[in-house]
Amino acid sequence: VLYLEEHPSESKKIIDRIKLASRARIAAKKAKELTRRKNALDSADLPGKLADCSTKNPEEAELFIVEGDSAGGSAKQGRDRIFQAVLPLRGKILNVEKARLDKMLNNDTIKTIVSALGTGIGRDDFNIDKLRYHKVIIMTDADVDGSHIKTLLLTFFFRYAKELIEKGFVYIALPPLYNIKKGKKEHYAYSDDELKKITAKLGNGVQIQRYKGLGEMNPEQLWMTTMNPETRLMKRASLEDAYIADQVFTVLMGDEVAPRREFIITNAKFVKNLDI
Repeated sequence: VLYLEEHPSESKKIIDRIKLASRARIAAKKAKELTRRKNALDSADLPGKLADCSTKNPEEAELFIVEGDSAGGSAKQGRDRIFQAVLPLRGKILNVEKARLDKMLNNDTIKTIVSALGTGIGRDDFNIDKLRYHKVIIMTDADVDGSHIKTLLLTFFFRYAKELIEKGFVYIALPPLYNIKKGKKEHYAYSDDELKKITAKLGNGVQIQRYKGLGEMNPEQLWMTTMNPETRLMKRASLEDAYIADQVFTVLMGDEVAPRREFIITNAKFVKNLDI
């Protein structure tokens, strides 16, 4: 107390910080209450966004969080409507590294995801038993923007809905990188090595298409390669995956310049297929 009396400028700074923290807590509480009220998933609250599935059994239901309207349209047409729901994201998800909790909870994209999941969000409100889908599948393009969105989503889940990852409910879709045609037959390659093996086996006369985005696949192709449970490839997200995403995100999006510069210099030589 004596120190504060003798240093009025420092005292004012401390008081201002306390007031700011108090306002942020109140705003976050209001935002959580708003989100909680909407968790019942009123279809009118999600116009043109969530294409829900018909099953009400969470153990059977899958939610595809898809990058963009183009891929979202193909996914909606190609899916099995009985157990697969599709949620296209418009634009990039909010930067959860720099956003205050109340601002984050008022972000339309975040609210849409939270409302679709049905679990609520945050330490006090999150309830895994209310999860509407036992497979939450992140489906993005295999490019820099897609990796960015995937990192943002994993970081968001890691920080505010970690139990989703701990219980094994979060997956990452692995769409093919290449379409290889010879005659009327189509083949799909999920890596450069697989492309080499397929083309070597097929010989001359092959046509190769490099998929720059999910939207380049028609609904039938997207279903067969990325959504059909019998033929698709997926990776279950682990806490290690989410932790690494969180650390990378902190480096790239945080306020510290030196770690970001070091990361870019160190990893620049590994960059491939950069779309500029």
